Amino acid sequence: MRVFRRGAVGAVSLVAAVALVAVQQVPAAAASIEERYAKQLVKKVTGQNARKHMVALQAIADHNGGNRAVGTKGYDLSAAYVALRLGLAGYKVTLDPINFVENWVENSPPVLEQLSPASKAYVPNQDFFTFTPSPAGDVTATVQNVDLTLPPAPLPSSTSGCEMSDFDDFVRGNIALIQRGTCPFATKIRNAGFAGASGIIVFNEGQPTRTDAEPLDLGEWRAGVPMVYADFNVGHELAFNPGTRVRLKVDSTLTLGTDYNVLGETRKGDPNNVVMVGAHLDSVEEGPGINDNGSGTAAILETAIQLGGFAPVKNKVRFAFWAAEEVGLLGSDQYVEGLTDAQRDRIRVYLNFDMVASPNYAYMLYDGDDSDGTGAPAGPPGSAQIESQLARFFAGRGLPTVGTDFTGRSDYGPFIAVGIPSGGIFTGAEGIKTPAEAALFGGTAGVAYDVCYHQACDTLANPNLTALDVNADAIADSTARYAFNLTSIP
Repeated sequence: MRVFRRGAVGAVSLVAAVALVAVQQVPAAAASIEERYAKQLVKKVTGQNARKHMVALQAIADHNGGNRAVGTKGYDLSAAYVALRLGLAGYKVTLDPINFVENWVENSPPVLEQLSPASKAYVPNQDFFTFTPSPAGDVTATVQNVDLTLPPAPLPSSTSGCEMSDFDDFVRGNIALIQRGTCPFATKIRNAGFAGASGIIVFNEGQPTRTDAEPLDLGEWRAGVPMVYADFNVGHELAFNPGTRVRLKVDSTLTLGTDYNVLGETRKGDPNNVVMVGAHLDSVEEGPGINDNGSGTAAILETAIQLGGFAPVKNKVRFAFWAAEEVGLLGSDQYVEGLTDAQRDRIRVYLNFDMVASPNYAYMLYDGDDSDGTGAPAGPPGSAQIESQLARFFAGRGLPTVGTDFTGRSDYGPFIAVGIPSGGIFTGAEGIKTPAEAALFGGTAGVAYDVCYHQACDTLANPNLTALDVNADAIADSTARYAFNLTSIP
């Protein structure tokens, strides 16, 4: 890790000014300390100032191939810009190294053949495909079924390999046979790697629309073993006889690159009570990513800058700008995985802000209590309270909100997976705005929330500045409140 020295800030005069304003406007007995500081921070964090950071990110992309994707100069300069601004605001800034796939080449077709109880060779790139970016390996071992649903249910529902408990009786060194289902392929792969699988075969689930395999890029290699995706019929055949032995071979060359998360932490505050506020910094290769996620980056960066001028916070606040979200949440996942249990326990809340200025926006709050009753279950204890806190801010402005599911598509995923209370704001991506949402928020029903999602047109002209301004204030409000008071979190 590389650590930047603290930049100079005129903290004393600014703190005095803030304190004077607070005393003049809010009698000490009338509001709690977090209420007073939240009001002051909301006043200071404006959409106009947040947009200035988006202008900087656009300029970086313009001069570096049109994007800020991980592994590019555009990303490196984005990270340098954020690190500089955090340092000048007085934060301890750390560049946290992470790995990503820089290049992957398959040198020859893969091999999957049953050795016993019968002998059968499966046809590569027809019966099965190598997962990109599978590590190389040549393994002969026993296949072990992992929580399979055979025959398959009428609708996609298999949870095979989705939980580490699915591997409680797994024999290290066996080849894991896993069924496609309700959680991401990458989750299954990671769990099989943790369980000690020497190879991994994922087969399609078996419904009429889920029978054949196809080439898939997971962006995930960390199991360190050969891994393939097979047709349902192949998996069903291998699962039929317990003790089936197979040979699995992948011939590939995998090259890893290194980039950095940018972390900015307050120098004061209780280190046993950490409030984390995060947004991913990288874009896709197709464009500059000014809404996805220059908007979240800009809003939390401006919040950090303004918070840095306040009196010392009660709880330590850590701002995180994640690398490689667009290629599999790699920055946040590797960060969380690298924490000890004690370090994880110190993180009391994680607030995630990904796409907070979509042009056809809706104000969506992550459904921490599962009150919507759809998709993923409730978040870890404390997530409902985060959702409620954010909802109170919008209600105070007379603005409606709707819930959005914890789909696992953004950087809250690794935090939820280890039980850290999480929440945040999302204004929509490629999904289609409903008539009910158009009635609540304006905009156009039947059109994507962001028609430029993951495209070259996600430029400075794309974000909605009203949504940016409102959401920047909401971010400031919750950050300030949790910086001084975590009593609502279990």
